[in-house]
Amino acid sequence: GWVAAGLALGAGACYCVYRLARGRGGRRQRLRPSRSAEDLTNGSYDDVLNAEQLQKLLYLLESTEDPVIIERALVTLGNSAAFSANQVIIRELGGIPIVGSKINSPNHSIKEKALNALNNLSVNVENQIKIKIYINQVCEDVFSGPLNSAVQLAGLRLLTNMTVTNDHQHLLSSYITDLFHVLLTGHGPTKVQVLKLLLNLSENPAMTEGLLGAQVDSSFLSLYDGHVAKEILLRVLTLFQNINNCLQKEGRLAVQPPFTKGSLFFLLYGEECAQKMRALLYHPDAEVKEKGFLQLLNLNSKCRVSSPTQL
Repeated sequence: GWVAAGLALGAGACYCVYRLARGRGGRRQRLRPSRSAEDLTNGSYDDVLNAEQLQKLLYLLESTEDPVIIERALVTLGNSAAFSANQVIIRELGGIPIVGSKINSPNHSIKEKALNALNNLSVNVENQIKIKIYINQVCEDVFSGPLNSAVQLAGLRLLTNMTVTNDHQHLLSSYITDLFHVLLTGHGPTKVQVLKLLLNLSENPAMTEGLLGAQVDSSFLSLYDGHVAKEILLRVLTLFQNINNCLQKEGRLAVQPPFTKGSLFFLLYGEECAQKMRALLYHPDAEVKEKGFLQLLNLNSKCRVSSPTQL
C-alpha cells in the first residue's frame, strides 16, 4: 500500500514539474536531456524506473532525432510499461502521444518498437482510451506493409490487446476481410496472431454479422484439414464455435441470414465444411475430435446453407 502510494505521489510530483516545463500557453520548452537519460537506455540499467526517470526518457524521446537513441528509448519505455504502475505514470506524464507519434516513422525498426511499447501500455484499460486513436493507422500498417514482418506482428499484437474487451472492437469492422486475407497468406506465427484477434471479435455478438459477411477465399476451409498444426486447428474450430454461440444467443439459428456467396457464412455452413468436420472425427487428438464433433452438430441446425447433413 505504501509503495503504491509513493508511486502515485511521485507520479503527481513529476507531472507538476512536467506541466511547469511546458511554459506559458501550453508550449513545452525543448529541454536538453541529461546524460543520465541516455544512460537509462544503454541496457545496463536493470532497476525498475521511477517517475522521474520515465519523464527523462520521454523528454529524450521527444527531443532527439537520432534513430538509435529513439529506438533504445522506445525499448526501455516498452519494458517499463510491462509494470502496471508505470503504465499509469507514463499516461499521466503525457507519454502515450509521444510514443504513439513514433508509429509514423519511416524507420521500420522504430515503428515496431513504438508498437511494442503501445502494446504493453494497452494492458491498462484507461490507456486504451488514448491508444484507440491509433487503431486505423495500425490497421493500415498491418494490412499494407510487408507480410510476416516484425511491424505486422507487432501491430497485430497491439490490435489483439485492444480487442480483449468489446469497447473498441467496432473500430476494426471495416478490416475483417483484410484480417482473413492475412490469415490465409501469412506464415504460422502470423496465422496464430490473426486467429487470436479473430477469436476476440468472435466472442462479441455485435461483431458476428460482420464476421460472417466478410468475403473470404475458399482456401479458408483448408485450415480445418487434419494435418494443420494443432495451435491453428484448435483456434479455427473455436472461432466456428464462438460464432455459433453468438448466433444462438441472438436466436438466429432458425433463420437464413442475408449473406452473399463468397462470405464466411457460406463457407462455414456449406457441405464442404461439414465434410471437414466429419473427417476430424478420426483425428488422433481428443480435443480436436471433440470440437469437430460439436461443430458437426451445429451444422445440422436450420441455418445450414444446404440440406441438413446426417451424422
